[in-house]
Amino acid sequence: MKFLDLAKVYIRSGGGGGGAVSFRREKYIEYGGPDGGDGGKGGSVIIEAVDGLNTLIDFRYQQHFFAKNGQPGMGKQRTGKDGDDIILRVPVGTEVLDEDEETQIAELMEVGQQIVLAKGGNGGFGNLHFKSATNQAPRRANSGQEGVERTIWLRLKLIADAGLLGLPNAGKSTFLAATSNARPKIADYPFTTLHPNLGVVGVDGAEFVVADIPGLIAGAHEGRGIGDRFLGHVERCAVLLHLVDGTSETIAEDYQTIIGELEAYGGHLADKPRVTALNKIDALDDEERAEAKATLEAAVGGPVFAMSGVSREGLQEVLRAVRAEITEDRLRHKIAEEEPETWRP
Repeated sequence: MKFLDLAKVYIRSGGGGGGAVSFRREKYIEYGGPDGGDGGKGGSVIIEAVDGLNTLIDFRYQQHFFAKNGQPGMGKQRTGKDGDDIILRVPVGTEVLDEDEETQIAELMEVGQQIVLAKGGNGGFGNLHFKSATNQAPRRANSGQEGVERTIWLRLKLIADAGLLGLPNAGKSTFLAATSNARPKIADYPFTTLHPNLGVVGVDGAEFVVADIPGLIAGAHEGRGIGDRFLGHVERCAVLLHLVDGTSETIAEDYQTIIGELEAYGGHLADKPRVTALNKIDALDDEERAEAKATLEAAVGGPVFAMSGVSREGLQEVLRAVRAEITEDRLRHKIAEEEPETWRP
């Protein structure tokens, strides 16, 4: 399934059916009176968060969603049929934005959450509704209320507990593949990862979700490279894991590049808890490891971890540090399997 995290959608709710002007005319009934029914209500456009989706790809092939109009009223006091609603099914974590792509209309954070985006129009009253002691034969009825038409944007922000950051080829996908069952594409050229990947990581009996996003480069906030559009997928993370390539000749500059892009992105992303790790230490000898770690610690202003996604050296220490920054309510603890009782005759 292809990944899509931004989609433009055109929606319109159904208009209400018009009321009917009708009179009862039957044999042997001299004074029939008005019997025009009311119009039916128009269908609404509803958005719902469902389980099992992690992309908005369905909205690439269909962008227009129009609910049905209500049926007009009829004689013999018959009310028109209501129009059917339309439900847009989206992944959990989807934001609904107005046409300006900035104003937030809604945010769906739980499975089953529903929000009415465009309410259907009410049906008009038939002439039976206007009958009174002084007007026993009304010859007027209301037309139905028109539907609502609007253009919206759907933006998906993946729900993850920890987010991976780093320059292209910093080893983020290798880390995710080494610690989870996710199988992202891994190659020896930049921008191998073109869309976010999710993986469930377990450590010390607890599990949490890690998001791997495409690498950032200097000027990503200005649209260079893939840009910073995927940073939205780590906005909801509790902690960020920043991987720095230990084989790079500019370790301190690489670290500052990512920090600068986080600050340029705005919001509270730069203030989130971060765990910094020196990656690819399997390609360094002891002296080079010590020198690279000292350089990175000077740039960070604190201790950093040393690890390798290939040799799995130092992975558990990094995972424990990430887990420590995630609150207990976000963790999923493994249930210990009870040993079956020994059968005895």
